[in-house]
Amino acid sequence: MRFSTRLQLLRELAPAWLAALWWGSLSTIGFLVVPMLFVYLPTPAMAGSMAAKLFTAQTWVSLNCGLLLLLFLRPDQASSLSSRARTAMIFIVAGMLLALLSEFAVAPRIVARENLALWHRVGSGLYLLQWLCAGAAFWRLAASGHRSQV
Repeated sequence: MRFSTRLQLLRELAPAWLAALWWGSLSTIGFLVVPMLFVYLPTPAMAGSMAAKLFTAQTWVSLNCGLLLLLFLRPDQASSLSSRARTAMIFIVAGMLLALLSEFAVAPRIVARENLALWHRVGSGLYLLQWLCAGAAFWRLAASGHRSQV
């Protein structure tokens, strides 16, 4: 296979792989690792402190994946993108905004223990919405990539 053909294949597959990484990392941190912290660490305070660090790291993973996805789906290439890929851009931007909102508006209130129950519910809701956005972007990009190869 020629180098240019491999490069073109990478350009076609990379968005779905990036979306999978984003959705998978959200799933792993939010639904597996953080709950395990509260089970296995000695105190809830230790688990909460570690969870905050993990969620911050996840925010940066989300933003980097989203930015790379937007670069791969640049508007100057919009004519070559399927409608599913263009729709995915909406979910990508929404997910990135939710990540920023969680990190810079909600997380400081949780860390400060300011009305903890309320802000924890808000943060959990925003995380779930971000997870749904990443999942929708992944679904649309994987479907559009499969269709372009058939």
